[in-house]
Amino acid sequence: MDLSGAMDYCLSALSNDFTHVDAGGVPPGFQNRFPNCRRFTMKILIVLTSHDRLGDTGEKTGFWLEEFAAPYYRLKDAGATITLASPQGGQPPLDPKSDLPENQTEATQRFRSDTAAQAELADTKKLADVSVDEFDAVFFPGGHGPMWDMPDNSDAIALIESFVQAGKPVAAICHAPAALINVRGKEGEYLVKGRRVTGFTNTEEEAVGLTSAVPFLLEDRLKQRGGIYGRADDWAPHIEVDGKLVTGQNPASSEPAAEALLQLLRAA
Repeated sequence: MDLSGAMDYCLSALSNDFTHVDAGGVPPGFQNRFPNCRRFTMKILIVLTSHDRLGDTGEKTGFWLEEFAAPYYRLKDAGATITLASPQGGQPPLDPKSDLPENQTEATQRFRSDTAAQAELADTKKLADVSVDEFDAVFFPGGHGPMWDMPDNSDAIALIESFVQAGKPVAAICHAPAALINVRGKEGEYLVKGRRVTGFTNTEEEAVGLTSAVPFLLEDRLKQRGGIYGRADDWAPHIEVDGKLVTGQNPASSEPAAEALLQLLRAA
């Protein structure tokens, strides 16, 4: 049986043979009855921002809806159990601009009709209360919020470093690679040093008129930390995968980054 067939078999067993799940999202007895499916019961942590102020502009910010919804559904549809967390816990702030009609996508529309997903989002765990031992990978959606509450967040730094030490994939898109800039790798150097990375470009920041509003320019900071920064044209999807580190340039890179994360997990 090839990998795709094995995945289909396990997902079919999971959905058809059990009606109750435990706190981790896996039915009691599932892994005993289907031991070959153990590695396909993926548990993924999604970490969102708790920051809602766009610098000194007087405007609101937070997470970008597409950057949450697209990975959430791509991962969930692949059979992953998703847990949501944020620095403060509870409802993370949504960037109101990401909810405008012109920014809607199939994934955001699906979220708006998904009361279960909305309830999950309203009750995220506190970042300090989650452990790397509970998950196979971590994914950081963007929005401008992470530029403020992720770079120096000791819980976020410790969590990412724990994933790196455990050899588990880490993904971040758009502005969320800001969470990586002060993280250290196994050798004590900055995690991004000498690694292929991407994130929201200087020209994209200029295009949205927020160059002077953000605390730093993400492209510049990634380069300052020694990252080998790659990019595509503004607003075009672009990801970089270096080992078990996945980064995405902008909102359009959300689903491709989630797909890359899935490929890493399936290859584990």
